[in-house]
Amino acid sequence: MKKSLIALAVLSAVAGAAQAQSSVTVYGLVDMGLQRQDIGATKTSASATTTALDSGNQSGSRLGFKGSEDLGGGLKANFKLEMGINADEGKSAQGGRTFGRQAYVGLAGDFGAVNFGRQYTPVFVAIDSFDPFSTGMSSGTAGSGTSTLGAGAYFDHGNVRMDNSVTFSTNDVGGFTANLAYGMGEVAGDNKAKRYMGLSAAYTGGPLFVEAAYSNRQDTVLTATTLDNAVKSTLIAGTYDFSVVKLHGAYQSIKDDGVAATALKRDVWSFGVTVPVSAAGSVVANYIDSRNKNSFLTDMNAKQYAIGYTHSLSKRTNLYTSYSQAKNDANINLGSADSGPTFHPVANGATVKLFNVGIRHMF
Repeated sequence: MKKSLIALAVLSAVAGAAQAQSSVTVYGLVDMGLQRQDIGATKTSASATTTALDSGNQSGSRLGFKGSEDLGGGLKANFKLEMGINADEGKSAQGGRTFGRQAYVGLAGDFGAVNFGRQYTPVFVAIDSFDPFSTGMSSGTAGSGTSTLGAGAYFDHGNVRMDNSVTFSTNDVGGFTANLAYGMGEVAGDNKAKRYMGLSAAYTGGPLFVEAAYSNRQDTVLTATTLDNAVKSTLIAGTYDFSVVKLHGAYQSIKDDGVAATALKRDVWSFGVTVPVSAAGSVVANYIDSRNKNSFLTDMNAKQYAIGYTHSLSKRTNLYTSYSQAKNDANINLGSADSGPTFHPVANGATVKLFNVGIRHMF
């Protein structure tokens, strides 16, 4: 009997140690709010207004599973499976993918971390780091980030996420971190088609944060004369926290290899602030200016002003509201709502106003 008790105690200790070496966490976020989009009339289109109960205004609603296992010697195995949810309709986001937000597995240790699967691009992570709206609400930095003018946001992300990707991220060394990413296009007979390459480097020291990022993605046939067209973006961004106000700024150059008459060539500037007004609330605002640099194209500039407010009810729940106004030149159409139901398309030259108010809960 005594030996049995000793054996049981040993087995319990071993099982407890094994359990302590690995962990799985279930987490999520539900964001719901009212959103109104007003599109002004142009010479070729009438005005249009859409009001909707929309999921994911401030942050995309999601359900996720993440975990790690201690392999010994400072090495860990990590994984994350995260699905996007359109909570207003109870449907999967990201085009109905099961785990459309993120899905990867990898190893981490003193060398950094290597992950394999569907992941965020380094440029998108950099944009999210400097944007006072964190790419949500009415910031103008969210969106598809596609190369087609007028079909996405002001900043080019090199696509928000990469399929079939391998990433390497360093550990923090004196405030410096870096990320490398390669996304395989997996197009038969053409290793360049739909391929993505990106990198970023950042420094955090006290109130200062600065980051630089680069992306190069290959589109499939974009024009009749250009195959595997490369869209390239270079981003420099930073923030400085004075406590009473936090300043945000960024510059991005976006170019592609298309024929000169239609080539994408733009400069994007952004300036913003975060102003704490209480222990629970902050006002955020920014200005974005997207300028066409292709001399063959005219009337293709756009700008957006945005202001918002967030108020924490607890560590996991907050209220938010924001308003933005986008002004487009005659041949461009930026500034449309990016999530939720199908909003009315924005015509070239339209002024677009967005307003939302909602609640976000994290668990």
